[in-house]
Amino acid sequence: MRVREQGRGASNPNIVLAFLLLAYIFNFLDRQILGILAGPIMTDLKLDDAEFGAIAGIAFAILYSVLAIPLAMLADRTSRSRVIAASLAVWSGFTALCGTATGFGQLFFFRLGVGVGEAGGVAPSYALIADYFPPARRARALAIFSLGVPLGLGFGTLIGAYLAAWIDWRAAFVMMGFAGILLAPIMLFVVRDPPRTKGVAADRAKLSSTFAILARKPSFWLMGFAASCSSLAGYGLALWTPSVLERSFGFGLIERGQYLAAIFFIGGTAGVFAGGWFADRLGQGDRRWYARLPTIAWLITAPTLAAGLLIPNPWIAWPLLLIPNALNILWLGPVTTAVQHLVPQANRATASASFLLINNLIGLGVGPTLIGALSVMFESRFGDEALRYAAVSVVGFYLVAALLMMLAINRLQADWVDEPEVAA
Repeated sequence: MRVREQGRGASNPNIVLAFLLLAYIFNFLDRQILGILAGPIMTDLKLDDAEFGAIAGIAFAILYSVLAIPLAMLADRTSRSRVIAASLAVWSGFTALCGTATGFGQLFFFRLGVGVGEAGGVAPSYALIADYFPPARRARALAIFSLGVPLGLGFGTLIGAYLAAWIDWRAAFVMMGFAGILLAPIMLFVVRDPPRTKGVAADRAKLSSTFAILARKPSFWLMGFAASCSSLAGYGLALWTPSVLERSFGFGLIERGQYLAAIFFIGGTAGVFAGGWFADRLGQGDRRWYARLPTIAWLITAPTLAAGLLIPNPWIAWPLLLIPNALNILWLGPVTTAVQHLVPQANRATASASFLLINNLIGLGVGPTLIGALSVMFESRFGDEALRYAAVSVVGFYLVAALLMMLAINRLQADWVDEPEVAA
């Protein structure tokens, strides 16, 4: 029987979840502010679509993806809460510095720094939530945490638009960054690691086995590449859709901020929470539902999203865009929960970081960059509509994601690691 180690007392699980959610909102808020401010940034710094796509994609994804694994291993070996708080301070500091950039090189470097900071935030948060919440509630808890994606996208779009309109785009970055810096010490004080079992503590010396465990599990690779295809389209469209609204529909800064924020708040939050709720309800009886739910969602996402982007009337397009914005991130609760159960408890943060390495290197690195490059390539043929058609071109990746996740459905049951019994 395993017993608890003595150590600093654990926090209330719901309070921990609330603060992790708040930090995750800042994570995506700092990312999305770049998309809503694309117009004034590109005009001020004289950037084309390909250069801006590289700043939002490759610049952020390179170090964000690679450093996630060593930072997750550090969190598994030491304190997950301290790694998260330190990461929040670093990425917020570099977000503030983005407001001082005077050209492509400086902005590229500062976005590298944002990626370095955010690399230590997500995987340790997944592991910390898995430590605090039992299996029957875990998908819902991770789904609530994942609400940081649509809430961060929505607030980043809305707040960024208003700050840029009232002051300028530089002030928006500086104010967002300083807000995150102020939150970091509060996170450190409130969020605490729960005491780990002696058996788990002993397993910390075996963290190198995480990669060997995952490499033998087909479901890990299939879910990782499925999620990365979804993220390629999702991250790319999150960055460039504000510019599509500007160029194809003539929306002003505030108007497109309000239009997109409503989609993110309503569609995104509904989709993320529904994914967690259905995964907990259905997955306890049949673990294959953790993969079935994303498969169904992505099959519906592809056609409705393509229709929403191509319809010339933005108000008819709005409900069509609302549906895929609910479904395209429904996978977050089910899949992140499943990844937690592919390895023993001590290896969870490292397993999450390994999953995120695939997801973010492809999704974040390729998605925004690809749409920007396609937009430049399509200019001679489509003119002002080039960016719209570049955005539509990546929608097919949702169908690839659905196919890969479909292949993972039956393999997930065999790869699952059951939860060990832990005495109070």
